[in-house]
Amino acid sequence: MSIVKYLENTANTLRLHSIKATTEAGSGHPTSCLSAAEIVATLFFNEMQIDPENLDYLDNDEFVLSKGHAAPVLYAALAEVGALPREELMTLRQFTSRLEGHPVPRVKGIRVGTGSLGQGLAIGVGMAYAKNLLGVNRRVYVLLGDGEMAEGSVWESINFAGKLGLPNLTAILDMNRLGQSGPTMYEWDAEAYAERISSFGWYVQVCDGHDVEELLEAFNKAKKSEKPSFIIAKTVKGKGVSFLENVNGRHGKPLSRDEEQKAEKELLPKIRHVEFKPENFIKATKPPRRLETDYSLKTSYELGEKVATRVAYGNALVKLGEVNENMVVLDGDVQNSTYTIYFFQKFPERSLQCYIAEQNMVGVAVGLQTQGFDVFLSSFACFLSRACDQIRMASYSRANLKITGSHAGVSIGEDGPSQMGLEDLSMFRPILNSLVLYPCDAVSSEKLTCLMANYDGISYLRTTRPKTPVIYGNEEEFHIGGSKVLRQSRSDEATIVAAGITVHEALKAYEKLKEEGIPVRVIDCYSIKPLDRETLKKAEEETGHIITVEDHYAEGGLGEAVASLGLRPHILAVTKMPHSGPADQLLAEQGIDAEGIVRTVKTFIK
Repeated sequence: MSIVKYLENTANTLRLHSIKATTEAGSGHPTSCLSAAEIVATLFFNEMQIDPENLDYLDNDEFVLSKGHAAPVLYAALAEVGALPREELMTLRQFTSRLEGHPVPRVKGIRVGTGSLGQGLAIGVGMAYAKNLLGVNRRVYVLLGDGEMAEGSVWESINFAGKLGLPNLTAILDMNRLGQSGPTMYEWDAEAYAERISSFGWYVQVCDGHDVEELLEAFNKAKKSEKPSFIIAKTVKGKGVSFLENVNGRHGKPLSRDEEQKAEKELLPKIRHVEFKPENFIKATKPPRRLETDYSLKTSYELGEKVATRVAYGNALVKLGEVNENMVVLDGDVQNSTYTIYFFQKFPERSLQCYIAEQNMVGVAVGLQTQGFDVFLSSFACFLSRACDQIRMASYSRANLKITGSHAGVSIGEDGPSQMGLEDLSMFRPILNSLVLYPCDAVSSEKLTCLMANYDGISYLRTTRPKTPVIYGNEEEFHIGGSKVLRQSRSDEATIVAAGITVHEALKAYEKLKEEGIPVRVIDCYSIKPLDRETLKKAEEETGHIITVEDHYAEGGLGEAVASLGLRPHILAVTKMPHSGPADQLLAEQGIDAEGIVRTVKTFIK
């Protein structure tokens, strides 16, 4: 049997597996699988250099299914290469199954979670860039659907990949014309896609996505290109089953049992069971890299010295970069404000300017970490909200990302609300197993950055624009889930719980109240998630009142986090429409400065 006939045969096998699995599940997207069958068959059984026994090794070619709803055809391909048992395909979408409705990395060969459309290409860019950093001569293939081409994040990635000029990256567009509720934006107008994509510096080809010979030729040309390659493959949704082909309204609808039998009658005659050994299977030799998680660093600040926590973060990155060669830092054109510029200057080969495209930056970071890199990325806290979905999906990819948001809160001052991160804590706290840290001075900023370096998962550090005095000695240690009791006595009548910039306001309030004979406890709640449950509960029991103070909206912030412990805090937060002005006046207007804290404490002290 020729390679063409073998791949055609395999494509129909993948079709049959996809139909049977989705019918058994009673849900899924079979027609989206059918249109991609020849593309997936050609990739897995001819083009991609892979070791079916070690698909997690770094010297495999990589595949990202950006159109994640076509997961059954990917599972079918993995079964046919021997990466999972064929009988497991019939467990699709079951409660105990690894084969979920959209891909997640529970099976070797699947490195990331996909399904929220528009994200796969950015991940592929990160993977391709990582292969180059590692010196691994392997390629990355990303399969996109034409519906997701309407997503702006896709075009961020097309733009960025063209700028980087990644010759080891190939994107394939499954241009099957139909979306969920109707035709896609450009339907089968391949030239509309080609003109746009080629203008970003890609090598673009158009082919028949069901013609294996054309696919083989396109992939061969892509491998010879010095640019990233984009193959626009014209396909038919539901291809291979006559009553499904190019039929609108079948997206996300499995076949009935009767329809399954009809489809099987059409497909079985096209499938011949023959022995054929693909020539693209290799023996991989580079196992996944295991990252260290025992970093430490020393600080050398003077008590009272005024240093912005964002500057200290930049200092910490350099220190970590000196001992961690797997560390890569990304930034979105604000490195002279986030102070990643220190790392960029010291380690340019491990620094990546992602420009003002935060969605793409997070996706690229996810791709980089799949290849064993420790990835730190940063922007203004407010701009990270643009990438909320990418961060959410990163958690389902089991990604290891260290994210920092600077310029948080009204304390940034005159720049005004468009630049004020006031929603970021509420965005990161719900992420499953996330770590959320908020330093108040330079020492804690560096030490908390180190905690992030040692954490495996999604971690977030919130830094402040203004300079703040150093309150901790260089010997001070910090812990995940910890806090610092800064002021206390046996006669405390209330507890002020603060984090970041408001810690300093709380300390000022303490002095004012002390002068009036009102003793209060002050806690630096630097670990927002997880919280120091024991210390906070003890404080409420001993002082009777907890007042939380935060430069963040009340919803989803520090106060609500403390309340989630079953405590009853009085929450001081940003409650009025913010605007431009000096930081001290803005804090005062919101009632989160020292005077506002004093007024509130006095309402509880009768």
